[in-house]
Amino acid sequence: MAASILQRCQFPLQTFSKCVNYRLIARRRLLSAAYTDTALWEQRQKDPQDLGQLASLMDRTYERKFPVSSLVIGRFIDTLSSREEVDKAEYYLYKFRHSPNCWYLRDWSVHSWFRQCLKHGARDKVLYTLKNKVQFGMFPDDFTFNLLIDSFIKDADFKGACAVVEEVMLQESFQRSSTQILSLYALSKYLATKPELSWQEERIMGASLMLAGLKQENSVGFSAQILGFALIGKVELSAGIHAVFHQMPLIWTSGYLARALAVISSVCCHFTHVQLSEEVLESVEKILQDLSVIPDGQISANDTEEEEDTLERLKLPEYMQRFKELKDRLLAQNQTVPRSLDSLVSDLTRETLAGCEESDLAQYRQTVRDWEAERHQLIQRERETKERNQEERLSKQRLGAAH
Repeated sequence: MAASILQRCQFPLQTFSKCVNYRLIARRRLLSAAYTDTALWEQRQKDPQDLGQLASLMDRTYERKFPVSSLVIGRFIDTLSSREEVDKAEYYLYKFRHSPNCWYLRDWSVHSWFRQCLKHGARDKVLYTLKNKVQFGMFPDDFTFNLLIDSFIKDADFKGACAVVEEVMLQESFQRSSTQILSLYALSKYLATKPELSWQEERIMGASLMLAGLKQENSVGFSAQILGFALIGKVELSAGIHAVFHQMPLIWTSGYLARALAVISSVCCHFTHVQLSEEVLESVEKILQDLSVIPDGQISANDTEEEEDTLERLKLPEYMQRFKELKDRLLAQNQTVPRSLDSLVSDLTRETLAGCEESDLAQYRQTVRDWEAERHQLIQRERETKERNQEERLSKQRLGAAH
């Protein structure tokens, strides 16, 4: 009986210990405090302005059909100090984007806008201006994308994080290892919730997984590519190849399921040290099985089925047979691991993300210095222009007085 009581006392302690360990691991998986620290950004040379006066200046300038300068809209963004002001700023961002100077919204102003949104709890504005980037001119750099993804992940808003990853995918901004890892973390966490996805969402999810995993030559990278290609292939066979590449950074050549199988084959032949997620392989198998029960003559999403789509559907039995052969080979070579993609990504994040930060931060420091140098040049040019205009006005006044 004493042993039974002791076991009952130990169980809550073990559970608590697991929860504590999980939280500690979760913290280590995210960007460090040094990465997200605002000190470097806040230490820039200040240019104190009155927000109301800047808004009035822009209103008068637009009324006179003159362009607002990139310095003015930049100062306006830098001066925002509350959520209410962030909400009002949206109007002026839109106006600037639709003005003759629309191409001159500076990169540091885009970065400042997203920092201001995060600072004042306006993540809805983050997503809104990202989704409507053409209307607002918001095309963040990789470092800014990382800050945004991390912000959503920290609050366990994995759907919001995936919305940011979608924009990374559309801009094809997966150059940094840190961006790839954060994106895969967000995607795998969201998929782990077993969401019901429309075919449009499957296309986005597939493209994001595939592109984020391309440069990761490890279990995570190959598993992500395979699942990504398979999801895109599912869309291809159910909605047609045109639905796949429309407004997406994807090639328009048929055969996305074949590409998924090609990745598996490559792992079998050339990366025999890599183990693929069994969960991912099961997902691919289910996709193939689900597609096999769709009637051959089913109408595609565009109410027509192209010849190339029909030919691709005819290859489905071949794909299923090829998948079975490759899966058997993986099992024979001990190249599968009984773990989810989420679990593999979590380990990769914990092991490698911190190592990516140093180079990112060094590059960010240099970028801020370059931005500041360019901003000071523009301020000097602005000052010289004002002095020249003032001299011209005085000269005209003197000429008028003389006559």
